[in-house]
Amino acid sequence: MRDGAESQISADLLEWYDREARVMPWRVGPAERAAGERPDPYRVWLSEVMLQQTTVAAVRDYFRRFTERWPDVAALAAAEDADVMAEWAGLGYYARARNLLKCARAVANDHGGRFPETADALRALPGVGPYTAAAIAAIAFDEPAVVVDGNVERVVSRLFAIEAPLPGAKPELTRLAGTITPQARPGDHAQAMMDLGATICTPRNPLCGLCPLRRDCRGYAAGLQTVLPRKAPKPEKPTRRGFAYVAVGPAGGVLLERRPDKGLLGGTLGFPGSDWAEAPEPAPPFRAEWQPGGQVRHTFTHCHLELQVMVTRAARPGMVARDAFRPGDLPTLMRKVWDAAQSAL
Repeated sequence: MRDGAESQISADLLEWYDREARVMPWRVGPAERAAGERPDPYRVWLSEVMLQQTTVAAVRDYFRRFTERWPDVAALAAAEDADVMAEWAGLGYYARARNLLKCARAVANDHGGRFPETADALRALPGVGPYTAAAIAAIAFDEPAVVVDGNVERVVSRLFAIEAPLPGAKPELTRLAGTITPQARPGDHAQAMMDLGATICTPRNPLCGLCPLRRDCRGYAAGLQTVLPRKAPKPEKPTRRGFAYVAVGPAGGVLLERRPDKGLLGGTLGFPGSDWAEAPEPAPPFRAEWQPGGQVRHTFTHCHLELQVMVTRAARPGMVARDAFRPGDLPTLMRKVWDAAQSAL
């Protein structure tokens, strides 16, 4: 890296972004931004929450449906919890959906329907952490906040040849990202860093020959671009087990329950079941001739889960009628349970 190159890095990056920016349904592109169009803080916030732990490809349709149904923060704040959780089904990490509603209602009720304009103030909203606050502040309000997600960590670790492994290196990577964050166009700079990490400075086989920052990249100069960032070994995920009970009535009704707000899949619809533990006890929701319906496996962030599916044909009060039951409203795990039960029944 050249001496004093930090100020030139963002200029080179923005020049590249002006040509190569990805088209996103939630993004105001550089040409539109230069013409005076302002990003909508609601759309910026919604996209950033959806994109946490999820890919752009997976989020596009969810974002479109959400914004068609709830076009602004006031509309989302007034939505029924169950409707939002149903629209979120399949996107995973359901605490995000619960926090989405809490945040929308806080903005509507405590801030007159307007998002705060600084990262510090945004962090006070429910479910808004340092990264999301910085992204909204930079992209929607032009605050030169330091925006660091996984893509940015990778770019910065290679650019400065940081050998210390993640996650311990996060504070240093954030500090270094701040040294190249400009006062002008900070939102475009943040999005350019994300685009660079997603399309050029990729985890495997980075396209260094196309990179606008190659001449200043210490990792490239040292031949380390394919091994950085280094990561500390992850502990092995534990495996939990449990039972899931699928009851189908003579008319096709299905017994469902809403899970408690806290915990995995909190607040979502699903089939009754046991605790999830190393050695769970069976816990059928009522007496019946329960038959094995196969096993499903699902992986969460912190554990693997194996569920023994149990099935029966029996009517119970409170069943959801077959014509009102939409498997697509269920989380991915519960869809797996339903598929296994269908095969068994």
